[in-house]
Amino acid sequence: MTENEVVSLAELMIVAASEAWRDNGEILASGIGVIPRIGASLAKLTHSPELLMTDSEAFLVSEPVPLGARGDYQPKYEGYLSFERVFECVWGGKRHAMIGPTQIDRWGQTNLSSVGPYDKPKSAILGVRGLPGNSINHINSMIVPNHGPRVFVSGEVDMVSGVGYKPERWAPGMKQDFVDIRLVVTDLCVMDFGGPDHAPRVKSLHPGVSFEQVQAATGFPLLQAPGMGETPMPTAGQLAVIRRMDPHNLRALQLKGNPPAVRTAAAA
Repeated sequence: MTENEVVSLAELMIVAASEAWRDNGEILASGIGVIPRIGASLAKLTHSPELLMTDSEAFLVSEPVPLGARGDYQPKYEGYLSFERVFECVWGGKRHAMIGPTQIDRWGQTNLSSVGPYDKPKSAILGVRGLPGNSINHINSMIVPNHGPRVFVSGEVDMVSGVGYKPERWAPGMKQDFVDIRLVVTDLCVMDFGGPDHAPRVKSLHPGVSFEQVQAATGFPLLQAPGMGETPMPTAGQLAVIRRMDPHNLRALQLKGNPPAVRTAAAA
C-alpha cells in the first residue's frame, strides 16, 4: 500500500470478513455476496489455504475464481460438487457461510423473510430459504453494509428465519451445540456474540468510529470485548489479492458512495 493510496471501506470490510474463516480447518467456505465472497477468497489465498471453495456453480476449485466476466481465466477444477454433496457438507457441519440478513437481534436470530407483521408485512424479502437448517447445523457469520437500528433491531426480529441463542425459542431437551455465530462485520465495526450468555459485543471499531456511535446505531445494548481495538487496515499484499479476485471492482458498488476506510470527522 503506497503512502497516497486510498483504501476503501469495502476493502477494509473484506479483510475483516476474511478473519471469520481463520483456523476453520478443511471446510467449505461460502461467502454470500460480493464482500463475503472476496473475503473467503482472501482467506484461502493467505492465512487459510486448507479451506474448500466452489466456483459458485457446481465444482470445487483449487483456487478461488475471480468475480465477474472471466475473460481468458480458466478455473482450476478439483471435482464435482452437486447439490447433494453441498447438503452433506451443511448437515455434517462442514461449512461456514457468511450471509447478509435484513434484521439481526440481540440473540443472533436473523430475518430474511419479511418486515412487519407476518400476516400483513410491510415488505416481503427472500423468504427463509435454507437458513433454518444452515443456522442450526454449521458455522455462520454475517455482513451488514449499513449498520443501523433497522438491521440491529430492539426486541426480536420480525420473523425468525435463522436460529440464534434465545433460550425461550428452545424446547427442553433440544440440542443447541451446533449453533455457532462467529463474526458480524458491518460498515462501523466487527462484532460477535461472545459475551456472557452470548451477549453481543464489539471486537473492533473501524478507523474513525467510536463505540458510542456503534451503540447509538444498534437497537440493543452492546459490550466492549476485552482488547477491543481498531480494525486492521489492509496490507499491500491483501490489496493485491483483493484486486486479483475482483478485477472489475464490483466491491466499489457495495457501499453507498464507496467511502474510504478511514472515516473523517465530517463523515462520522
